[in-house]
Amino acid sequence: MTQGAGEWLIEKHGSKRRRGWRKLHIATSVDTGRIVAVLLTDKDVDDGGQVGALLEQIEEPIASFSGDGAYDRDDVYAEVTTQHPDAAVIVPPRANAVPSETAETAPTQRDQHLQCIAERGRMGWQRASGYNDRALIEADISRWKRVIGDGLRSQTDERQATEVAIAANVLNRILELGCPKYVRVA
Repeated sequence: MTQGAGEWLIEKHGSKRRRGWRKLHIATSVDTGRIVAVLLTDKDVDDGGQVGALLEQIEEPIASFSGDGAYDRDDVYAEVTTQHPDAAVIVPPRANAVPSETAETAPTQRDQHLQCIAERGRMGWQRASGYNDRALIEADISRWKRVIGDGLRSQTDERQATEVAIAANVLNRILELGCPKYVRVA
């Protein structure tokens, strides 16, 4: 007796559909390590398109927005500038990036990054811009994976969003209870 795809899935997994991947977008404070915004999306959603939704969750003004090369887009710069006009956007330009048409007369933040890279090299730009602070953000994501895990337990989208919000609150509460303070000796 042969089974169709739907019947096989029900027998094998107890459901007609397989579980899908979800993307977790996190905004953290470099100074405190606190998670200030979280967003859970489908796997097909691009990271740069979620900047506005993350920034809307942040009530206080931000000093800077850092991201990897995937955020080197005009709409990301525009969204950050719209919601937080004084914020620096610290995103590495692509290797083949070219300055804007107004780079000589009115350089954008991205143009200034390109000029700094041309003068100091990419590593010099990373030191000058503060891009290396992203390592602290990566540590926050590592903390999430070590404490919370890298999977969700809930099945529906609404419950998964609630699970992520609770996890962010738990990690922030852990930080409130105490963090190690490091002091350089010698």
